[in-house]
Amino acid sequence: MAKGILGRKLGMTQIFDAAGNLIPVTIIDATPNVVLQQKTVENDGYVAVQVGFIDKRESLSNKPEQGHVAKANTAPKRFIREFRFSEERGNELLSYNVGQEIKCDIFAAGDVVDVTGTSKGKGFAGTIKRYGHRRLRMSHGTSACHRIVGSMGAIKGNLKGKKMPGHMGHVTVTLQNLVIAAVDTERDLILVRGNVPGPKKGLVTIKTAVKAN
Repeated sequence: MAKGILGRKLGMTQIFDAAGNLIPVTIIDATPNVVLQQKTVENDGYVAVQVGFIDKRESLSNKPEQGHVAKANTAPKRFIREFRFSEERGNELLSYNVGQEIKCDIFAAGDVVDVTGTSKGKGFAGTIKRYGHRRLRMSHGTSACHRIVGSMGAIKGNLKGKKMPGHMGHVTVTLQNLVIAAVDTERDLILVRGNVPGPKKGLVTIKTAVKAN
């Protein structure tokens, strides 16, 4: 059965396993999520579970938001996401009632997961930094512009997908088949082996891996 939870990336550290091997891990704060809505085919046209993560002040929310979370008897949430899985995989979260909490113990050490986050924004960047293109020669006789794009060929009507200078980063990135190293239920922490996308305090989504064997 597929499952998922929202969390916040706190940073990286390292732990030792039972065999004494050093393992780099990412610490994710998985403060209990609250089920806000169970979506059904009859009412919404599809099946999904809507969850909220991290409380925010009522002064920062409007009346529709307050009325929506009131059904779950909880405070307005800063982040709201849906977990929607295929019928073949199933959805363990469908067994949760509205207002019930999803805690980090839904996962266990050794589980294989996909982690989705928003990568760090790098601002405007040229093709050398953005795509790793090679710069022009620095010897005499060449143009003074050593980091320009260079010849792009016939680009008329064929700009889509062309590797050009532009905004770098701040896109949704999913790393697949990551392994959960440990789960700290007392402090609501999930330790994922390796790195995950996004900056510190960035929102991440942890879900059962799609391509797990």
